[in-house]
Amino acid sequence: MNWKGTKVVVTGAGGFIGSHLTEELARRGAKVRALVHYNSRGHWGFLEDLDPALASKVQIVSGDVSDPGCVDELVDGAEVVFHLAALIAIPYSYSAPASYVATNVTGTLNVLQACRRFKVGKLVHTSTSETYGTAQYVPIDEDHPIVAQSPYAATKAAADQLALSFEKSFKLPVAVIRPFNTYGPRQSARAVIPTIACQLLSGRETLSLGATSPVRDFNYVGDTVEGFLAVAASKKTVGETVNVGSGRGVTIGETARLLMKITGRKARIVEEKVRLRPERSEVMRLICGNAKARKLTGWRPRTPLEQGLARTAEYVRAHLADYKAGMYNV
Repeated sequence: MNWKGTKVVVTGAGGFIGSHLTEELARRGAKVRALVHYNSRGHWGFLEDLDPALASKVQIVSGDVSDPGCVDELVDGAEVVFHLAALIAIPYSYSAPASYVATNVTGTLNVLQACRRFKVGKLVHTSTSETYGTAQYVPIDEDHPIVAQSPYAATKAAADQLALSFEKSFKLPVAVIRPFNTYGPRQSARAVIPTIACQLLSGRETLSLGATSPVRDFNYVGDTVEGFLAVAASKKTVGETVNVGSGRGVTIGETARLLMKITGRKARIVEEKVRLRPERSEVMRLICGNAKARKLTGWRPRTPLEQGLARTAEYVRAHLADYKAGMYNV
């Protein structure tokens, strides 16, 4: 797809994946309207550091997807919408589930209604591999049962079904992209890979983690962004859910040891029980089956885990002062 001149909306544009997607769209010549969550500081998240050469192609809008009027103004005139805005921290969803419903479900409804009203050409709605729960078989394909094991996962599963219903009910051209564990530069220490790198590069003798046995499918952010673009460009993805992941599973413990090798730092791993999820809520194994993405879009992962981890570690090293020491939620 030729993105040059295409009018695109990205919600959640100030976040980790959203900022990378916004940059890539601008780099390809799209005219991007980027929604960042309003805050009293007027901060635009990672778009604060947007390359000046790309800034002229990006209109930054502060607002909230839970406000339908805001979403209407945002979507009016768009040809393609990427909906990434969501509350995503799993631990906080146990404490404040109502806020997750308001943002992840009602916010998605507002985006769907606006896309229908303004006849958007394609909406790519963002799901998560957490909706599958612990793998009942691997690799996990799109036919795997949905088993939400946290309030966060439940709101995302609900939003996914709402999005797909608009394609069936109103013929809205919707595709659901389901990324597995995306990682890379800019990701916060809320996520496991940055928190491991942050602790190692801070010189700590012990590495404080939650459970180290869960298996995850880590997909580099650049590959995830390519997945978003491929799903948007393909007519075959309308009405479909498409997994985007590497297809390789590694435990948290193995990931920590890889990062020790990459950073040249050693530390004793300590499982902090306080950081474990509730027993029945822990997702133990996620490995992506990405055959559908390959078939429908031609997308495939290109960044080996070791290479992506090295890039991420270098980013953390360069921005170590920006990370809050001791704030680790894995």
